[in-house]
Amino acid sequence: MEPVEPRTSWTFVTHHARILAMILRDPQTRLRDMAENCRITERAAQAIVADLESAGYLTRGRNGRRNRYEVTPGTLFRHPAEGHHQIADLLQLLVDLDPPAGATTSPPTGDDHRERAP
Repeated sequence: MEPVEPRTSWTFVTHHARILAMILRDPQTRLRDMAENCRITERAAQAIVADLESAGYLTRGRNGRRNRYEVTPGTLFRHPAEGHHQIADLLQLLVDLDPPAGATTSPPTGDDHRERAP
């Protein structure tokens, strides 16, 4: 039997989950790095962070010129089918996975501390 091309492009893990896991791994991660790792635009990453913040999954503060994020403990999945489970369980699974080849996981150096406007 010949392999069938998928109808659409999809993944099991959403950009929201990936970004939340990145924040758990590094609370000072930059929007630029989030976007690059998820292969989306900085504007899309910024919108996802705003979604997560407004839904109570994270808080954002300043640490000098950088944003510092904190994942809110005890938050639950949004869908009723999983709504009784904490997001932390999924996030820990994602954080414990090895980073994909070519992913930027090292801390920024030099003048990388500046975040560009969207």
